[in-house]
Amino acid sequence: MLGFRSQMPWSSAPAEPLCDAAAAVVAARSGMETPLTAVAEAFEELARGMAADGGELRLAPFGDTCALVSVLFSSLGMAFRFAEIEYVAKVNDLIGAGKSYSTLNDILDKDVENDCVKKQGSHSRNLRRVRLGLGLIKALFEQFLATEGCSLYDAATTAYRQVCAPFHSWAIRKAVGAGMYTLPSREQLIVRLNETDSSVQKEMRRYINASSPIIEYIDNLFLSRNISLDW
Repeated sequence: MLGFRSQMPWSSAPAEPLCDAAAAVVAARSGMETPLTAVAEAFEELARGMAADGGELRLAPFGDTCALVSVLFSSLGMAFRFAEIEYVAKVNDLIGAGKSYSTLNDILDKDVENDCVKKQGSHSRNLRRVRLGLGLIKALFEQFLATEGCSLYDAATTAYRQVCAPFHSWAIRKAVGAGMYTLPSREQLIVRLNETDSSVQKEMRRYINASSPIIEYIDNLFLSRNISLDW
């Protein structure tokens, strides 16, 4: 999905190569755990690091952690190809920004100073898009767990409508809607993630719980600067 495929046994063909730093992080996790466990553990580590830094979120570990999420998009197949392609490009940008900026706060401060927060290609805009990607996976997992036997189609459709559809054009929404019919079944997704019905629920909840404070933190970075989230 985000180009982890060549390094990870969990994934397939890459949408776009990850930068070297991100690929190294992915490769380090390869073979050690299931992809869902790897992502959940990484977000738990990120949340602990944020707490240890007094509530400040450092850019380098944030980018590395977000890179791992690509395999989750990949497991959903062509239906989420649009998200995979955009997500990997934005993550790569933030990982590159980590060479110049220490924290997410630093990115926002600089872009506010330059009046380019919402400008195409700005680090702040890319951060906003990565946050939407994290939220999309979180919402999908929430829907997946909400009802026993819930189909992946229903879970993904609802998650997309909640998180991304408000910011997409009619043409994109229509294309995504058509793509949803290519989603794997619930059972196929569990197999792709190398989980069981029981373990997948546990690991999805871990991701939901661990990513929630990160998502909330990013939202507050914008809101605290009187920047709305309707874009």
